[in-house]
Amino acid sequence: MNWTWFHRLGSPKWFYGISGRWLPLLIAATVLLVCAGLVWGLAIAPADYQQGNSFRIMYIHVPASFLAQSIYISMAICGVVGLVWKMKIADVALQQSAPIGAWMAFVSLLTGAIWGKPTWGAYWVWDARLTAMLILLFLYFGVIALGQAISNRDSAARACAVLAVVGVINIPIIKYSVEWWNTLHQPASFTLTEKPAMPASMWVPLLLMVLGFYCFYTVVLLMRMRLEILRRESRTSWVRAEVTRLTGRKK
Repeated sequence: MNWTWFHRLGSPKWFYGISGRWLPLLIAATVLLVCAGLVWGLAIAPADYQQGNSFRIMYIHVPASFLAQSIYISMAICGVVGLVWKMKIADVALQQSAPIGAWMAFVSLLTGAIWGKPTWGAYWVWDARLTAMLILLFLYFGVIALGQAISNRDSAARACAVLAVVGVINIPIIKYSVEWWNTLHQPASFTLTEKPAMPASMWVPLLLMVLGFYCFYTVVLLMRMRLEILRRESRTSWVRAEVTRLTGRKK
């Protein structure tokens, strides 16, 4: 197997160049998927026979929940790559993903609370899945705090990587909490491995929103990584040339 692409991915200059070519397509995909999913889900999809129109918040809640968990898994993978292969680009991806994941976890908790009031009669209960999702938010805060508190870049990278790898144990707890414990939270209505427990007119826009959220995450992550690469590599000749090109003046 040819692993040239893997070694190239570790080059900040190569990553900066290739990501710049991906961004326009990803931005277009994000806009199309999210707009189509929102219009279909909020205006066209039929009301749920039990929850009425309150179920429509799932078109934000479910993608945010999926993404909050997926981002942490990707951070753990980046942590392993950084610890084993010492790839600096992995640390950039890990630390730049953490704020996005924290926002997704917050959106998941907020929309869940809004949905919970008419469904459970309370904005918050100490349900197993809700508590595990709250822990996930705190794990994101921990990664962000470590990255900012440790001045040495290599030490910060190792600390963030270790926390990301150790904290990933919370992800299966979130996923299987409704099966392991007596919980108010309903089982997943939509998964990629089982037949959806809803008609196509409801799950297709949900699928569009999930894909749109993942594209959105990729766009924001690439933008944040590109800025961080420019900051870290500011003394290199290729970054000075790129800054000159972007600003239109010599530096």
